[in-house]
Amino acid sequence: MYASGKYSSRGPALIPRMKTKHRIYYITLFSVVLLGLIATGMFQFWPHSIESTTEWTLEKGSVHDAPLIRLPGSSPIPERGDLSCRMHTCFDVYRCGYNPKNRIKVYIYPLQRFVDELGVPISSTGLSREYNDLLSAISDSDFYTDDVTRACLFIPSIDVLNQNSLRIRETAQALAMLPRWDKGMNHLLFNMLPGGPPDYNTALDVPRDRALLAGGGFSTWTYRQGYDVGIPVYSPLSADVVLPERQPGPRRYFILSSQTAIHREYRAELERLKEENGESLLLLDKCSNLSQGAALARKRCYKGQVYDYPQILQESSFCVVLRGARLGQAALSDVLQAGCVPVILADSYILPFSEVLDWKRASVVIPEEKLSEMYTILKSIPHRQVEEMQRQAHWFWEAYFSSMKAIGLTTLQIINDRIYPYAARTYEQWNNPPVVKWSSVNSPLFLPLIPPRAPGFTAVILTYDRVESLFRVITEISKVPSLAKLLVVWNNQNKSPPEESLWPKVGVPLKVVRTKDNKLSNRFFPYDEIETEAVLAIDDDIIMLTSDELQFGYEVWREFPDRLVGYPGRLHLWDHEMGKWKYESEWTNEVSMVLTGAAFYHKYFNYLYTYKMPGDIKNWVDAHMNCEDIAMNFLVANITGKAPIKVTPRKKFKCPECTAIDGLSLDQTHMVERSECINKFASVFGTMPLKVVEHRADPVLYKDDFPEKLKSFPNIGSL
Repeated sequence: MYASGKYSSRGPALIPRMKTKHRIYYITLFSVVLLGLIATGMFQFWPHSIESTTEWTLEKGSVHDAPLIRLPGSSPIPERGDLSCRMHTCFDVYRCGYNPKNRIKVYIYPLQRFVDELGVPISSTGLSREYNDLLSAISDSDFYTDDVTRACLFIPSIDVLNQNSLRIRETAQALAMLPRWDKGMNHLLFNMLPGGPPDYNTALDVPRDRALLAGGGFSTWTYRQGYDVGIPVYSPLSADVVLPERQPGPRRYFILSSQTAIHREYRAELERLKEENGESLLLLDKCSNLSQGAALARKRCYKGQVYDYPQILQESSFCVVLRGARLGQAALSDVLQAGCVPVILADSYILPFSEVLDWKRASVVIPEEKLSEMYTILKSIPHRQVEEMQRQAHWFWEAYFSSMKAIGLTTLQIINDRIYPYAARTYEQWNNPPVVKWSSVNSPLFLPLIPPRAPGFTAVILTYDRVESLFRVITEISKVPSLAKLLVVWNNQNKSPPEESLWPKVGVPLKVVRTKDNKLSNRFFPYDEIETEAVLAIDDDIIMLTSDELQFGYEVWREFPDRLVGYPGRLHLWDHEMGKWKYESEWTNEVSMVLTGAAFYHKYFNYLYTYKMPGDIKNWVDAHMNCEDIAMNFLVANITGKAPIKVTPRKKFKCPECTAIDGLSLDQTHMVERSECINKFASVFGTMPLKVVEHRADPVLYKDDFPEKLKSFPNIGSL
């Protein structure tokens, strides 16, 4: 039976109804218990780590507030260090994984104070200012992560920069106690002063298992190629002394030696060189007549005369950096800061960041046994090369040596490049000062995908004094439909350009640029006035080219924007009897160069010629007033691996106004110099990049028997 009358909408009538105030109480109690259970579960099972820290910084607490860790005497000690370690054997790259930014993540262990069983610290100095600056810089960088599970590289907060302040055994035990140590896998240690008396080993003596070492005194015996990183020995003077800017060039002294405590045999050899070469060599030592103190480190003396250090380094072209008890010397940093070219005499020394830096561009390395020949060796270096080395030396210091931040981040970038080689910095990015903004300049290799900023081409005319011929060239070029602008490079510093009213009237903008020096390389400078992608380089005596020939040349360049497209063709040949390259200008069936006296090219190559030309080629061209066109052919062929394109068949480019006085090409020594240029450039490039081809570009219907009105370019010169 159903007792339907006994039920209501709230439940059976047989169950006594709870009072409202009691119901609220139990509901609240149940809710609190339920929330507590949920929170407990989340805490137990939600991913977290006791090693995580929000950010590594000392501002949140002093060193004395760091947790104290007591090392048991029986704590394990890492192995000495595996000299066979390489990135593929002792480094787990899978920890780094893939990320869109191609950047490793670095975790810094929280600061701790390690003491032995008796409470004695493992280090006499604790955390040095330099190491604090290093860790702080890393924690502020894009490399840093506070999530230990995402880290690719681990850096202990244990300061091992100076081995003299460490207790070797206890420091090794402290490293082994790090939660993620795992025999040093993916751990990085920074050390600048390795070894100790009497041996002064060239690598940190602290046992470290498989950890990477960024060391400041590696020799070829202790450096693990492609695994360890050679770093500079930081000089405190770099931060405390601001040197005035000094332009490269000749200086008061030719060679300067400023190191103290040099081995007596080296000191004797330097004194002998001083006797032979007199005032051109300045030999300094510590000052014995001054009171001891911090100021003494900033003074050097010679026969009672006191010099300010490191300011005196700016007064010399070359500065000697000799090995001391340790291979790595802080003097190297001081010398670079002064823009003085370091002369390094330290056999087997691994130069800082030598994995990526080209030290031949900024220093001279001489074997110790040839110290007696140092003066002769340095005298053989051309003045222009010395100036480039001075400029490069100062830039190396500014970019990679000037602070602990620079040293630390450079080290991480090198490791980053190993792990993500496809996104690594190039040789040019590591070694070339960033003097050019490339963001607005497109490489011609990608032009088919990128529309040009401005249509047409800019004609760049290099001129000196042939005004009448120049005006005729301007008049003829102005007839070309695709001409966008005329740029006249006035290369005569002793004479002003004609007045504006005397110039030909043309339908495009005409701009005159006056140069500071009479250099052939001025024609390839990346002038701001060049807004088009295409550039026509043309001499002021090329008056025989018609507007049809110029327009056709531009049309060919549009199809091949990464090539040199020009009119006068030339060839390089190998002379078997002389055993060297020869320049050939006679009419042949082959061509490997087109002269830039009349040639189209992409403006990108102006930047490469001005700022990226290898070796001293650019200076060679300016000094010899010849071969800038050959240099441009070498550059483009080396970059693209392609031959130039010759257009239209003109056999000779005759210049009626030219005479033997002002015509460079009529000089009797011209052909000999051109051959010398080819051999010089091939030596600098280390190869022969020029390609020989057997074709040229002519308009369709050029030789066909059709009416002229059917031809797009009827006014093409004949053979």
